[in-house]
Amino acid sequence: MLSKSQISLLKSLQHKKERTENGLFLVEGYKSVIEFINSPYQMEAVYHTASFDPKMLKLSRKINLSEISVTDIEKVSSLKTPQDIIAVVKIPAWPALTNVQLKQKFSLVLDGIQDPGNMGTIIRTADWFGIGHIICSDDTVDVYNPKVVQASMGSLSRINVHYTNLTTILPQIGLPIFGAMLNGDNIYTTDFGAEGLIVMGNEGNGLRPGVEQLINKAITIPRTGKAESLNVGIATALFCSEINRKSYK
Repeated sequence: MLSKSQISLLKSLQHKKERTENGLFLVEGYKSVIEFINSPYQMEAVYHTASFDPKMLKLSRKINLSEISVTDIEKVSSLKTPQDIIAVVKIPAWPALTNVQLKQKFSLVLDGIQDPGNMGTIIRTADWFGIGHIICSDDTVDVYNPKVVQASMGSLSRINVHYTNLTTILPQIGLPIFGAMLNGDNIYTTDFGAEGLIVMGNEGNGLRPGVEQLINKAITIPRTGKAESLNVGIATALFCSEINRKSYK
């Protein structure tokens, strides 16, 4: 059974300020929890209801595992339909970004992405295509937001996410910078080379002027229909897929 202070803490982790102050976030559901258990992330605690069999976790390291009531898990869950298992995970302190970390590979850069669902989709996409780093503007949605964690379906456990001032850090990295824009070179005829940064803009406003000025090459996904815009999660997937396809040539 959870104490009132434990319930208060876990519920508070639905808010960015509390996550930052406590250095913790929540992961809900069997698949996602097992992904984090088997990752370098540090597990603070794992709570489960009586209906969940702890043997399913096949623990490879010591975990603080506790059984709690369905009522308690409903109190702390961020889901409309709470699952039988929830983990408290420590937010890692990622090392400062360097050119060495990003050289000879592609990384994603997100300028002001706000929707948690889009963020989760982008993280899953990066994981699928083997992209290990996502660089975010300071005002991009928090990846430890419960909705982002849920939408990422465990992929967050394998992606390094950095928050920084893009206009300061991008020039320092020293790699080609490709920007997703409405007016640019055709993505399907573009030579991306062997390394670079793929910059995706805000859902409604695109890239900010300060970031846009840093773009070495503007790239567009040709439109053949009449839709006004393309969802940023879908656009990111198309960029990752095209870069991946060309790497096999």
